[in-house]
Amino acid sequence: MTHVATLVRDPAFPVLTGDMLRRASEALMRPGPLNWLDPGIAADIAFDPGAATDASAAADRVRSAIDNAAVDVIVQRAQGRRKKLLLADMDSTMIGQECIDELAAEIGKRAHVAAITGRAMRGEIAFEPALRERVALLKGLDRATILGVIANRITLTPGGRALVQTMRANGAHTVLVSGGFSVFTSVVAETIGFHEHQANELLFGEDDRLIGLVAAPVLGKDAKLAALTHLREKYGLAAEETLAVGDGANDLAMLEAAGLGVAFHAKPKVAAAAHARIDHGDLTALLYAQGYRRQEFVTEVPERAHEAIVKLSPS
Repeated sequence: MTHVATLVRDPAFPVLTGDMLRRASEALMRPGPLNWLDPGIAADIAFDPGAATDASAAADRVRSAIDNAAVDVIVQRAQGRRKKLLLADMDSTMIGQECIDELAAEIGKRAHVAAITGRAMRGEIAFEPALRERVALLKGLDRATILGVIANRITLTPGGRALVQTMRANGAHTVLVSGGFSVFTSVVAETIGFHEHQANELLFGEDDRLIGLVAAPVLGKDAKLAALTHLREKYGLAAEETLAVGDGANDLAMLEAAGLGVAFHAKPKVAAAAHARIDHGDLTALLYAQGYRRQEFVTEVPERAHEAIVKLSPS
């Protein structure tokens, strides 16, 4: 069998059933054996579509066959599923917040800044000027307030640490690449366990307050794609050996260039363009998509996410 359809439920609602899998199987061409990855949560169905394959159309047929239940469906080639490089967006992907919106809340500008953020993430306006406009609105915010936001408002997305730690344990290189800010990525990357992180640099004045500028060049869509290309070449990897995940329009080029580009609880434009989308599950769905069984997950988390971020936050 050349292809596989992976069905994944949110682990909080483990109600993937045999009947759902039977109906999903009937929607696929020349289906093969069923393989449970985690009973009630995730399973693979091998199939052979023949010469012509449209993974998106096959996934849509499966969703229709199970009455559009809250189940994520990832269709891909069976060979080479386990990836050797992970690039992950941070805001609204590896964490549950948009950091710049949280900073704006501290000065009473959340609604205004969040509106700009939303338009940029939907691809309605260009990312770089939108970032500079929002950073200008933060002028005067002091470093202590920013560190307080990191410690008290940032939460990790469920499954993120398991994703990174499991891939690391299996030899993959993992990178947090964000259009946000390094003051946040430095803490989040260490808390989750990424090998490295890349992000924009906020500029501070001598009084330790933001001057309303971000260092050039701005890390946006092109820089994320460049990071993927550079790291792939550095480690001698084929495109098919890479995995990227994100939710916004500035992630699209990176998602399209990866072997498997996954839109995670993403904006409609991004979900429609990505190779696969996760609308319901947490980040462990990306492990199931690679064929990992639940018992293979590396899940040792000595602290709750919030406690870990507080502990690692700069002081």
